[in-house]
Amino acid sequence: MKYHMRRMDRAVTDPAKLERVLKETRYVTVAMCKDNVPYLVSLSHAYDPDGRRLYFHCASEGKKIDYMRANPRVWGQAIIDHGYVEGKCNHLYVTAMFEGTVHLATGIEEKRRIMNYLFARQEKPSPTGEVDPHLARIGKDAEIGRTTIGWIAVEELTGKKSTEVKF
Repeated sequence: MKYHMRRMDRAVTDPAKLERVLKETRYVTVAMCKDNVPYLVSLSHAYDPDGRRLYFHCASEGKKIDYMRANPRVWGQAIIDHGYVEGKCNHLYVTAMFEGTVHLATGIEEKRRIMNYLFARQEKPSPTGEVDPHLARIGKDAEIGRTTIGWIAVEELTGKKSTEVKF
């Protein structure tokens, strides 16, 4: 069943603006479910608009990965928070909400490509052009082989903003 947004005056409908939220934010909050038990987690990410993918990495064991493997369907949100307006009982924000499916990378080269993408968007470039020491460490086959790297294929993307925010 599809729902409609109650406050259409707050809807963000331009796909480029929705993707901008995913590109500008460093974290998304993702809701998952396993055996009818919900779980919520925040992930650092990098959004690839060409593939409509949110790339992430995480530990290879634990609750998050167990939930993702049991049920790859997720719902998530990214928010650009412009803060609370004192004395107005108002909060300024722009959100992008997404539905998608988790996929886990399997090959070393695929994992390395995704990690390079993540680092290019999360880390500041080295002024000397040197390889980031974290990427050099994680990029080794043994290390990257132990790291879980994947993406969320974004299938639906909606958004909302406070009316006072120009976006």
